[in-house]
Amino acid sequence: MVNSQYNAQYHMDDLLEIMKTLRAPEGCPWDREQTHQSIRQNMLEEAYEAAEAIDEKNPEHLKEELGDVLLQVVFHARMAQEEGQFTFDDVVDGVCRKLVYRHPHVFGAVEAEDAQGALSTWDAQKRREKGQRTTADAMDSVARAMPALIRAEKIQGKARKAGFDWEEISPALDKLSEEVGELRQAVMEHSNVEEELGDVLFAAVKVGRFAGVDGETALQKTCEKFIRRFRWVEQAADVPLTELDVPQLERLWAQAKSQERGQDSADNLKAT
Repeated sequence: MVNSQYNAQYHMDDLLEIMKTLRAPEGCPWDREQTHQSIRQNMLEEAYEAAEAIDEKNPEHLKEELGDVLLQVVFHARMAQEEGQFTFDDVVDGVCRKLVYRHPHVFGAVEAEDAQGALSTWDAQKRREKGQRTTADAMDSVARAMPALIRAEKIQGKARKAGFDWEEISPALDKLSEEVGELRQAVMEHSNVEEELGDVLFAAVKVGRFAGVDGETALQKTCEKFIRRFRWVEQAADVPLTELDVPQLERLWAQAKSQERGQDSADNLKAT
């Protein structure tokens, strides 16, 4: 039974007991009504917030967000236990067995001389465990709920391990240009625009892989840059943007870019 007063220090058993109490008939009406599907989005949001805390390099924020992710795990495990499917202990048992099985270079007789060797062993054990006989099977196992840029990078990585890739970046850049041309034609013809846009994005991810740039991270940074510049434009305009024509908006945008680049140069000079 969980003490209704604050404890000096809570532990894993306390969290499990709190969730059990919240889901009980005398517990919280909202928590009792939830299902795996109803809080599916919560899991995604908490994972993204934890990732943001990592990017911020803020230990206190990360500690909080990891707790929120753990709460989602406990919540789902509790609902599964109520339905007679599995328990939280089963979740822990499963991940422990997975870690031992996929690290034979630590817990078995297999040798791995470096991190790449360890990763190769992990991949081989995973494919064996999942019954993935082909690279296509491994590609098909990449979660479809994953952000598409991340999924594309993982799929391309598996193709590369199978030997299906170029040796250097030039052909990847040529392919990106080719796909942009096909997208332009599709737009003009009002046909297959979605497919061609997807091809452009997939090709851009491949260029990023060769350049050592993560596509998802790059796009996130571009989104932040757009917000900064748009804020500058709004502040610089003395009227609502809807009252300005396209040339006026383009001039303001160019000024925002110039101002930001000038600030970056000043910051670099200060750093030196």
